[in-house]
Amino acid sequence: MISTGNVLPEATLIQMGSEGPEEVSVSDKTKGRKVVIFAVPGAFTGTCTTAHVPSFIRTKSQFDAKGVDEIICLSVNDPFVMNAWGESTGATEAGITMVSDAGSEFTKAIGMNFDAPPVGLIARSKRYAMLVNDGKVVALNLEESPGTCETSAGEGLLEVI
Repeated sequence: MISTGNVLPEATLIQMGSEGPEEVSVSDKTKGRKVVIFAVPGAFTGTCTTAHVPSFIRTKSQFDAKGVDEIICLSVNDPFVMNAWGESTGATEAGITMVSDAGSEFTKAIGMNFDAPPVGLIARSKRYAMLVNDGKVVALNLEESPGTCETSAGEGLLEVI
C-alpha cells in the first residue's frame, strides 16, 4: 500500500473534456505541481455525496491559500458518471477535478482497492485523501471504514499539512 514518502505510480485516468472523455496520466497531473487527490468508494453514494465531496468544496479556498494547484476527486466510476456527479454536487463549479479510474489501474497500483459485495461495491477504492508534491506523497489520510469520512475530509487533510 502507498504511504507517505512514496512516489505515485504511473497510471492513466480519464476526465471529461470539452469534447468528451480524455485520458490523462498521473504524472502529467502531478509533475512539478502540488495536488490533492481524494478518493471515494462510489459516486452518488451516501457518505461520498453528503460528506466527502462537500468537505473539499468547503475547504477549497484554504487549499488554494496553501499553494495547492488542483484538487482531484477520484473514483472507479466511469467518466460520464463522474462528470454528472461533479455537476450535481457542485464540485465542478467549485473547481474540483472529477477523474475516473474506471479500470482500477491506479487504485490497485497504490493498494487502495477493496470489494464489498453485500452493498454492491466491487473493485472500488478505499476512502482516502493525500497531498502530492511533484509526484511524491507528502501526506496521506486513509479511513478505516469506507462509510466514514473524518481524516480524509478536506478539514482532516488540512490539519496535517
